[in-house]
Amino acid sequence: MQDIDSGLNYKRKHFNWLTRKRFAMLLCKKIKLKVTKRDAATLEFMQSKCRGLYNWWVMRLRNGEKWPGWRVAKKTLQASRRHDPELGQVYGKLLHEVYFRLEAAMMAFFRRVQCGEKPGFPRVRPRHCFFTLIYPAMYIQIDQKTLILPTGGEGAKNKYYPNVEADLTEEPPEGFREVAISRDGRGDYYASFSYRIKEDEQQPGEVVAFDLGIKTQATGVNEQDRFYHIGGFKGSQWYNRQLDKIRSKRDKCQKKSRRYIHLSKVYKRVVQKKRNKQRDSLHKASHLIAHKLVERTVVIGDLSQRQMVMREHAERNKHRNRAVYNDWGLYTFTQMLMYKCLLYGKALVFLDERNTSKACSRCGHLQAMPLWKRTYCCTKCGLVMDRDENSAVNILTRYLARRGPHTSSGACGVLPVDQDGVEVMEASRPVHVQQREVW
Repeated sequence: MQDIDSGLNYKRKHFNWLTRKRFAMLLCKKIKLKVTKRDAATLEFMQSKCRGLYNWWVMRLRNGEKWPGWRVAKKTLQASRRHDPELGQVYGKLLHEVYFRLEAAMMAFFRRVQCGEKPGFPRVRPRHCFFTLIYPAMYIQIDQKTLILPTGGEGAKNKYYPNVEADLTEEPPEGFREVAISRDGRGDYYASFSYRIKEDEQQPGEVVAFDLGIKTQATGVNEQDRFYHIGGFKGSQWYNRQLDKIRSKRDKCQKKSRRYIHLSKVYKRVVQKKRNKQRDSLHKASHLIAHKLVERTVVIGDLSQRQMVMREHAERNKHRNRAVYNDWGLYTFTQMLMYKCLLYGKALVFLDERNTSKACSRCGHLQAMPLWKRTYCCTKCGLVMDRDENSAVNILTRYLARRGPHTSSGACGVLPVDQDGVEVMEASRPVHVQQREVW
């Protein structure tokens, strides 16, 4: 327990120092690299040795050895090099980064134990995953669009692997601090440049509230009753069918056979392509909300993915778990929205959205609303409205009520039940309705 307390105290001091020194937001720009086969083999060799050193320490810690801290652990590097001479061909700063990662993993483990959460001891890194190589900016060179990464070995005679010279497909940012070399599922290599940029100051302005969903990524409404419909990624079902076919064919092959290895590579490529399109859609949606919209305050509900797969929502669609947990990307979207609102000087507010889908935005009547019902029809006042729009209006009303006195939302201008949803939108808000689709 004393080790946990000392680790947490060190973490608090380090965090306070970072807070005092912090003057801008830390961003990252990911640029694709064009490498030769020789340079790719060099990168694979160095990442395999770094991964092996990391896994060796993890297994020692699992066997009960005490973590001495990164300063003491780094002093054992010379003994590790004598045990494995090939570590001498790896750049020293990359090996030092292994101990920094172990320190961060152990501090996170101590923090979870202290808070009573699931401990989650550090795991070994598998062979099929690329161990990211992190270079400090002062030890690399950029000649026009050529990124030069040093390797291990003293002198030209002892250097078995020459320096890696990779071509950048884009211009790197100015004043970057470090570069992380990674590889995706399709075998392409990338360089991620971390740099700082000054944040915009928050300015007062209007409010827009968004309801996050599966069918539509975000449905929002502002104080002038103007609606925004932001669609998400629409190709998940097609990619899932392709992945199921590839997995079915691979399961019929003998493991480690030529066809099994080929289908595994195809599966990784399709997964990576699907992931790239999902992230692109989330980036576009979050950029639209944080940068393009004129409202200065963004309000969203504290929705969790687990709420969407509860028993009360499973009566019509039993295959929703895959769509929610693998294809939705709710946590990633909220994290993107957090840093982009902070970057562009907007305020992001998380609000409790309990019963916002069940409550009528006109009279407040509560009624059951399973996910398969896409139109809200109030049985008390006759309100007919899209369920996402109704929820967005409730979130906005709840935020304005918490903030202070506001105009009552009783006269919301929505037509009664004798007209359908499309005519309601066109008749009630002929000018202020706006629909935006992000593909």
